[in-house]
Amino acid sequence: MTVQPKTNHVTKENDATIRRLAITGLMAALCYIGFAFFKIDVPIPGEAGKTAFHFGNAFCVLGALLLGGPLGGLSGAVGMTIADLTSGYATSAPTTFVLKFMIGMIVGLIAHKIFHLSKSHNLKFITIVTVFSSACGMIFNFFADPIIGYLYKSYILGTPQDIASVYAKWEAGTTLANAIIAVIAASVIYLALRPALTKTGLLPHIGREETL
Repeated sequence: MTVQPKTNHVTKENDATIRRLAITGLMAALCYIGFAFFKIDVPIPGEAGKTAFHFGNAFCVLGALLLGGPLGGLSGAVGMTIADLTSGYATSAPTTFVLKFMIGMIVGLIAHKIFHLSKSHNLKFITIVTVFSSACGMIFNFFADPIIGYLYKSYILGTPQDIASVYAKWEAGTTLANAIIAVIAASVIYLALRPALTKTGLLPHIGREETL
C-alpha cells in the first residue's frame, strides 16, 4: 500500500489558490477597462453631474460566475472603484465599491452556493442558472444604485435634495440599460468560456468556503 505524499495535496491547493488570485486580478483589470474605456458619458441637466452607459458591470458579474461571491465581488469592487477614481467619477467611488461587491456576492451566492454552478451539469441547467443569477445581481443594482446614490449625495456629500433626486432618476435609466447589457454579455461570455476552461482544467471549483 502506497501513501501519497502530503506535499502533492498542498501543491494542488496552492496551484488552485494562485489560479483563483490570478483570475481575480484579471477580472479586476477587465472591470476597470470595461468602465474606463467602454463607456458613454451622459451629462445630467442642471448641476446634478453625469452618469454613464458602460460595460464594467458585465465583468463584475462574469467575475462572480467564475470565482464565486467574495473574490468575484472583490474584483468588481476594486476594478470599478479604480475606474471611478481615474475617470471623473471620484465622488461615486465609495458607493461603487459597496455596490459592485454586493453584485458579486449576490451572483456568486445564487450561482454557486445554491445551484453549485461549477460542478458538472447539462447545458440547459448551466444556461438557466447563469442567466438567472446574473439577473438577480443586476436587479439588486437597479434598485440599490439610485437609492444609495441619492442618500449618499444628500446626506454625505451635502448635495441639495432636488439635485440629488434628478441624479437618481437619470441614474435609474442608465442603470437599467447597463443591467441588461451586463446580463446578456456576462452570460454569453461565461457560456462561451466554460467548455474551454473545463477542458483545460482552468475552471475554478467553487466550494462552500468561497461562497460564504
